[in-house]
Amino acid sequence: MNLLRFTEYLMELKDNIQFVSGVGPKKAELFQSELGISTVEDLLWFFPFKYIDRTKFYKTREINTELSHIQVIGKIISFEESGQKFKKRLTAKFADETGSVELIWFQGLKWVKQTYKTEIEYVVFGRPSFYNNRVTIAHPEIEELSKFETGISSAHQAFYPSTEKLKSSFVTSRTFNKLLHSVFVSLGGKIPETFPAWFLQKYKLLPLADSLFNIHFPKNNELLKQAQYRLKFEELFYIQLQLLKQKSNRYNLYKGFVFSEIGKNFNDFYSKNLPFELTGAQKKVIKEIRKDLGSGRQMNRLLQGDVGSGKTLVALMSMLIAIDNNFQTCLMAPTEILASQHFQTLQKFLKGIDIEVSLLTGSTKKAQRTIIHENLMNGSLKILVGTHALIEDTVQFKNLGLVIVDEQHRFGVAQRAKLWTKNVNPPHVLIMTATPIPRTLAMTLYGDLEVSVIDELPPGRKPIKTVHKYDSKRNEVFGFMRKQIEEGRQIYVVYPLIKESEKMDYKDLEDGYESMVRAFPPPKYQVSIVHGKMKPQDKEFEMKRFVENNTNIMVATTVIEVGVDVPNASVMVIESAERFGLSQLHQLRGRVGRGADQSYCILMTGYKLSDDGRKRIETMVRTTDGFDIAETDLKLRGPGDLEGTQQSGIPFDLKIANLAKDGQLLQYARNIAEDIISGDPQLQKPENVIFNTQITKQTKSRFEWGNIG
Repeated sequence: MNLLRFTEYLMELKDNIQFVSGVGPKKAELFQSELGISTVEDLLWFFPFKYIDRTKFYKTREINTELSHIQVIGKIISFEESGQKFKKRLTAKFADETGSVELIWFQGLKWVKQTYKTEIEYVVFGRPSFYNNRVTIAHPEIEELSKFETGISSAHQAFYPSTEKLKSSFVTSRTFNKLLHSVFVSLGGKIPETFPAWFLQKYKLLPLADSLFNIHFPKNNELLKQAQYRLKFEELFYIQLQLLKQKSNRYNLYKGFVFSEIGKNFNDFYSKNLPFELTGAQKKVIKEIRKDLGSGRQMNRLLQGDVGSGKTLVALMSMLIAIDNNFQTCLMAPTEILASQHFQTLQKFLKGIDIEVSLLTGSTKKAQRTIIHENLMNGSLKILVGTHALIEDTVQFKNLGLVIVDEQHRFGVAQRAKLWTKNVNPPHVLIMTATPIPRTLAMTLYGDLEVSVIDELPPGRKPIKTVHKYDSKRNEVFGFMRKQIEEGRQIYVVYPLIKESEKMDYKDLEDGYESMVRAFPPPKYQVSIVHGKMKPQDKEFEMKRFVENNTNIMVATTVIEVGVDVPNASVMVIESAERFGLSQLHQLRGRVGRGADQSYCILMTGYKLSDDGRKRIETMVRTTDGFDIAETDLKLRGPGDLEGTQQSGIPFDLKIANLAKDGQLLQYARNIAEDIISGDPQLQKPENVIFNTQITKQTKSRFEWGNIG
């Protein structure tokens, strides 16, 4: 396609939506604030969530309780207003030759009476309800019969996502039908194609203009399916093409430090300090990392592993390779608790080996900071563990060769990118996460990184037994807890809130702490309390008491989700477990099961559970496999809500594809993208220029996801 024409048509799509017939400035502002629709293009890509057959008309006598929606032709006979000042409602008697129904409005009563008249034939569409043997339809769609068919004919009417504000302003799905009809007429089919002709033909894809038309006004089911397939494929294909191009660019542009030596530090640790035999999964991952570090290309690898799978050990062995090649390393964690935990773990692993490890957090005293800065610059400090304090401008390394980021989704993009500037050439990067990421999400979020997975637990670890108990069984749970304490074990009790909420009937921390002290009174029992609003020193004091086994029970919020490693803790009680997401429940459960003893997770709930809440509880009881849990979580909640992804800002906006349902299509799109990039990494061949144009257009407002590994 001629690129000049492409730009001209694009400018039409970029027109402000207020210029679409029937919109205007006021409604345009509403569309922008409520739906993020500001241009003609935004409107075209605002897709329906369902379709209903509008070719079928009912007589009022045919309406029954089994019908989800009905469409009737008739006349308004009369209006009647009732109710108090702030709870008024308007009722209209609507009749055809076979009987009548009641139309009811609770908002916009004045507008309704001014707009709709008696004795005019209307088409009424809505969801029927039955009250005292009368059929009622609340806030129906109404249109004059004479104007009803002056739109684009379609076997199915599309229904669009809405908000309360749109509904109260009488913006309905029918409103969108009319606006889109106006847009398609004014564009006259001049919607620029985003795929080359050879591509459409090879992969049997519907042209874009036809796809957009049939997604909004499907002529039949077959064309609707083809339109959905084309638009989903395009969305997933361009995400993968962009990621793979970035990966190719980085591979060709960024030379990596070559770690060719496997020297004394690595070998001494392996032969003398290795705490247990490496699992097969750990050996495989270390082999993949060694290959990256010696390739001469910068490593950008994601290391996934469930809680307790031994990621920190793999990270340390990677660090030792860097140190044996005269480079420094750092490990950045999102919280002081987790950073301190890593620091202590590394010190314990390296006991007897002459390698200096330091900890740098917001709490590090000025005198200690000065020593750390000096030792970093003279090269004597080989491993620095810390929080976001590591990215401060004052922190300079002599020769940083490897950066490890733990739970990276908790850091901002700019924060992670700053680590790259700590050496003239970018260091190797290893990202670790204990949040299992479903394959489809990993392929999309981290599609430009290499991925390693530790899918085995170290030997001697027993699977955690998970049970669901209703609140009525609390005394039984308390008895079990006492028995565990008598056997020398410790217990976590986690609550979702700090103070009681009027809106949510969930167990709160303060009340829970008091009830725990009553059930487990001193001096026989000791109970700690920890939450995010405590002063750091108070929190540290309580944590330390529990770690040193001076308290039997730790009552806490999710502040203990990461970073507390107490092998003696064998029971995790989660109150109001239905309040937590699956990923969070799995993370909390991972706080126990760190020793050789059998550990337990007890999920406490009330009897009233939503369908999703029940599925989450059943999933936790059924499996301890983090990846299985993550897949279920994706299906229940969608990608935007998964642990961590919301905070980090997913670098794409899926308008029609669904990662939970379209995994097979995603893999297919990635395979095709890989074929194209392998033959033309810069997309410079004439037949691929349109791909580059599209990627450029889509990434103008996005960051370079691949460059912040």
